[in-house]
Amino acid sequence: MLAVRFDAYGDPAVLRLDDVAAPRAPVRDELLVRVAASSVNGTDLGLRRGDLRVATWGRLPFVPGFDIAGEVLRCGPAVTAFAPGDRVMALLGHGGRGLAELVLLRQGRAARVPVSCSFEEAAALPLAGLTALQALYGMAGLRARRAPARVLVVGAAGGIGSFAVQLTKLAGAHVTGVASGPKLAFVTGLGAEDVIDYRTQDFTALDERWDVILDAPGRHRFGQVRNVLTGDGVLVSTRPITSDSIRGRTPLRLRGHGQRFTAVMTRPRSHDLAHLAAQVDSGRLSPSLDRSYPMAEAASAHQHAEGPATGKVVIRVGNDPLR
Repeated sequence: MLAVRFDAYGDPAVLRLDDVAAPRAPVRDELLVRVAASSVNGTDLGLRRGDLRVATWGRLPFVPGFDIAGEVLRCGPAVTAFAPGDRVMALLGHGGRGLAELVLLRQGRAARVPVSCSFEEAAALPLAGLTALQALYGMAGLRARRAPARVLVVGAAGGIGSFAVQLTKLAGAHVTGVASGPKLAFVTGLGAEDVIDYRTQDFTALDERWDVILDAPGRHRFGQVRNVLTGDGVLVSTRPITSDSIRGRTPLRLRGHGQRFTAVMTRPRSHDLAHLAAQVDSGRLSPSLDRSYPMAEAASAHQHAEGPATGKVVIRVGNDPLR
């Protein structure tokens, strides 16, 4: 089968299309899926650049891709939720492998593609959508907060951020989006009441307070944002900041204060993915696709994702129709 992979770290030019061995037959609760589309995430970009070498140490050449959408070809004998021919989407594990024509995965990572979605749109959902959902509704407890809660989304024009803005609105909260000037109109279109251009304004210096700050790029330390959090406010980051938060996977609460920091560690929960799918089919949530590329142009997809993209960039895999 064909797969996109890299055997050296660097710019997008290190990506190449290769003929590789196909997966073995599924066993137990595994699904063999013919991949139709896979999206580009920040994790893919970081792995390719070599920012996260520990994750690929001894595993080059590496096939990136953590989101997939496609059709079930075969099922292991213990599979109960799916059958051959089902249209599914899934979040893969740390080994990636999504940018290949076939992939093997456990059924607990998958959910059915929303009826209203193409495979391209569905491939945009798993990692970014689950991260936003679990960060806001799980770690930050957004729906349990007093109404209307005030939420700041840093990186609001990105994959995680675009879902976070919409999910914040679904929770009945007020959302402020942080992005660069050319992308502010996109963020407003997602439903943000207020926007901040980080190139001209430092949100940490404003006379504002937010109940929840979601730092999608994972760039801000807790001490930098304490002054713009409410008394019981929380900073949720996509990257752990302290060793304590990594070990316990629980919020780090300041002694004597209600403010806290927590890092979201995205889980491939099929029920969470099915919840996102239901919101899409109800018209309340929409995957924001910027552009899609054929598999042979994976390098161009990475280059675009690192630059002017808003929302998600998707790579079409194989020659199957995408609906």
